[in-house]
Amino acid sequence: MIGFLDRSGLLSNRGRVIIALVGLGALFVFAGGVIACAENAQGDLMSIAAARGISPDDAARALKSFVPPGGKDDYLIFASGGHSGQVLVVGVPSMRLLRVIAVFTPEPWQGYGYGSDWSAQALADSSPGKEEIRWGDSHHPALSETDGDYDGRWLYINDRAHGRIAMVDLKDFRTKQVIHVPNLQTSHGGIFATPDTKYVHISSMVPALKRWDAKVGASVTVDEHLNNYGDIYRGYSTFLKIDQDTGRMAVEDSFQIELPPYTQDLADAGKGPSYGYAFINSYNSERATGGVNFGRQPLEVGASEYDFDYLHVINWQKAEEVIAAGNYEEVNGIRLITLETAVAEGLIHLVPEPKSPHGVDVAPNGNYLTVSGKLDPHVTVYGFDKILAAIEAEDFEGTDDYGIPIVRFDAAVAGQVEVGAGPLHTQYDNEGNGYTSLFLETAVAKWSLGEPYHSGDEAWQLVDKLGVHYNIGHLATAHGDTMNPRGGYLVALNKWSLDRFTNVGPLLPQNFQLVDLTGETMDLLYDMPIGVGEPHYAQIVSTDVINPEQVYPLGTSAMTGEISAQAIEGGEQSRIEHRPGETEVWMTVIRSQYAPDVVPVKLGDKVTIHLTNIEQTLDATHGFSIPGKDIMVSIDAGETITIEFEADTPGSFSFYCTEFCSALHLEMQGWLIVEEE
Repeated sequence: MIGFLDRSGLLSNRGRVIIALVGLGALFVFAGGVIACAENAQGDLMSIAAARGISPDDAARALKSFVPPGGKDDYLIFASGGHSGQVLVVGVPSMRLLRVIAVFTPEPWQGYGYGSDWSAQALADSSPGKEEIRWGDSHHPALSETDGDYDGRWLYINDRAHGRIAMVDLKDFRTKQVIHVPNLQTSHGGIFATPDTKYVHISSMVPALKRWDAKVGASVTVDEHLNNYGDIYRGYSTFLKIDQDTGRMAVEDSFQIELPPYTQDLADAGKGPSYGYAFINSYNSERATGGVNFGRQPLEVGASEYDFDYLHVINWQKAEEVIAAGNYEEVNGIRLITLETAVAEGLIHLVPEPKSPHGVDVAPNGNYLTVSGKLDPHVTVYGFDKILAAIEAEDFEGTDDYGIPIVRFDAAVAGQVEVGAGPLHTQYDNEGNGYTSLFLETAVAKWSLGEPYHSGDEAWQLVDKLGVHYNIGHLATAHGDTMNPRGGYLVALNKWSLDRFTNVGPLLPQNFQLVDLTGETMDLLYDMPIGVGEPHYAQIVSTDVINPEQVYPLGTSAMTGEISAQAIEGGEQSRIEHRPGETEVWMTVIRSQYAPDVVPVKLGDKVTIHLTNIEQTLDATHGFSIPGKDIMVSIDAGETITIEFEADTPGSFSFYCTEFCSALHLEMQGWLIVEEE
């Protein structure tokens, strides 16, 4: 007899609990206190299970992750889309892909990057140099927070390849801003929102040439690179100020702190007692350059010589005071606190951390900082209170080559737990436990924190371990990097899938695996192939936090979110205005027609079309495209979008609605007539 029971309220929003008794001649379904007996169903169920090789444990896991037709998920995963350049939105526990949000890469279904004004604005200033960049490697999403918990307003994500960061407005799940951060060349995981979303932080990964000019560039010889690396390169920790009304990043109100030329990696925000601080991993404190073709050792060898790398502890609140006092330089359009000033003002300290770290994660209480070194089988947990006490007492083991004080390792450590081979990233639950991904061991380790979560023999202990498939990188738990973790679920973001799915190689999908945390031991529930790129990091948020628009107020600008001056309202008629060298069109869009639906223009005209979807029905989205033009826009109900193009080819061109909208969808079309003079 196998029971499928309520799991601590996780299924309560579906309003039912299913208990299956298989193998004793009956299947009982309990729903709202009503018992239905279906003895004859057992044969069908058993035959299906036998035919598909499904065990009773498989059936239990299937029910735990099953969301019936028309049902809703309890949580949403916002996951990076890797080389797709996008963000993936996945339901939990169903593990269904619900949305792909276009971010760094043009995407035609959403009309992103194909002629619409809002997407053109988002992408306009995002290229770091002369060449337009139309791809990205989206890496680390960061949801906005209020009082240390996700608030459902905005999502930020970095482009690992180009030092860019984007803002997605969760009112409509659209990217509204993409900027190239001054002085950054690349960024890996240095992104987080402060607990009040006053700032979003992004840091460099590989150091850039010292105060390089992002627009002009800077030259360096091979000899300078190999022999003077430590002098000519620097890292940058960037605190981007967030407009609390729009979520946009204001570079003019932001600032950077120059860092030593180590490779800065993952980062996290202080909270509670550590609010006002940022913590950044680093590796390659050896400042190895590579250069095997110049008789030097490979970078991976040179970057692994020291026993420790350095955790950066940055006091950004004190940095605000330094900025307010005017003690900064302006470099490439952003206020920069030089490394020398940061050291002199006590803004930065270093703490030795196990070498090749890939994760610094602040526990919910804001005091513990968990760090994992890929070449150390332990998680090392620092106490923020211990770090502050050591700084106050000047309990240092010297300085680095740039004069930054190094806190004595033993003075900062609160506890260590041996978890296994290749620990990386840690998330937390609501019961005082940490969950760490083990890349080399291909597993997840569950372990206990110390006071006030656990005490005595229960503190700092390995509690459980679960094998996953294969080579897990990051992981995520529900609200697991906030001050209010929910527990319940964990998702492993695995790099390989090997034999987990039908072979579609040689390029195989990555694998998300859903893990149930509610039992005495972790239980693997579900595999989800990710066939659009290599996701890196994710955050899991309760659906009760996310509340997007259903229908826009009529005439809402997709670009500004306000009522557009170009919208067609009430009795105002759609129209065409011809002026010398240009044609401007105000067009309504509704099932199943455009008005006007014949647009005459002159060859060479600049053509501007303002499209207003005058529907006020949920999901009544329309599209608009013109053959032979790189134009494809999606117009949601109530929305106004503007497109511009040059009529450079004579002839007649049939535009049409690209989004299925009604029984007469195929009839929803019109003509652009380009007349020669």
